Amino acid sequence: MTDSNIHPTAVIEDGAKIGDGVTLEPYAIVKKHVTLGDGVTIKSHAYIDGHTTIGDGTTVFPSASIGTQTQDLKFAGETTYVEIGKNCSIREFVTINASCNEGSVVKVGDDCLIMAYCHIAHNCEVGKGVIMANSAMLAGHVTIEDYAIIGGMTPVHQWVRIGEYAMVGGFSRITHDVPPYTIGAGAPYKLGGLNLVGLKRHGFPLDDRRDLTKAFKYTYRSKLHLNEALESLKTETAGSHRVNHWVEFCLNSKRGLIGLESLAGEYCNEEEHLELLQETR
Repeated sequence: MTDSNIHPTAVIEDGAKIGDGVTLEPYAIVKKHVTLGDGVTIKSHAYIDGHTTIGDGTTVFPSASIGTQTQDLKFAGETTYVEIGKNCSIREFVTINASCNEGSVVKVGDDCLIMAYCHIAHNCEVGKGVIMANSAMLAGHVTIEDYAIIGGMTPVHQWVRIGEYAMVGGFSRITHDVPPYTIGAGAPYKLGGLNLVGLKRHGFPLDDRRDLTKAFKYTYRSKLHLNEALESLKTETAGSHRVNHWVEFCLNSKRGLIGLESLAGEYCNEEEHLELLQETR
């Protein structure tokens, strides 16, 4: 704990691993199985429990709760884990529960901003650079890919995936998979097209933006069945790894794509699904 700043009222249980340069403010609580990386700051009244690892440079703000027991009623005392990445900002009153099922992990990637009152439930995986605005809520088994943004007061249904660089507006209700690179909002949710401003800010070249525009139009604006649209995209945008990710995301959708909910489970038969998936890799 070299150069660490530990307030005398902070509670560190025996067994906790504390890196160098850590700051623990008054009444912060760190339980025995917790590991804090170098330069971590745990502010007043934050509570870190369970088999939780918090990466270097991350700040946990007052009254956040990380690593506490899952709210899943199926939990039977298994050993599960929470892994928070480096340089994250976990704001006030955020709750990140432990996982459910032996050895499973709740993950939050590097450089994430999780704003006040957000909730991340059991078996969730949040990629790097993700922003969750105030009171966004993830049910169990949700996957948020890299650099997605979720607006405030937005609940996300269990097992849903939100694709990379997607932007979900506030006060939305997400019950099905949101394709990568898109923008939308509402309840019911409506897609507005590609998140072009976000893609430009992240340095996507014009060719990628053109290919993704075609992917969106074929999937959502053409009269093609989804598997026909994906076949056409593979032919016309061969070599585009962004479109390949779009195709793979669509093929792996278990909840069904938002805006195409009626086709859930009917895109193609299992043999066609596996064949298309293999060809995109």
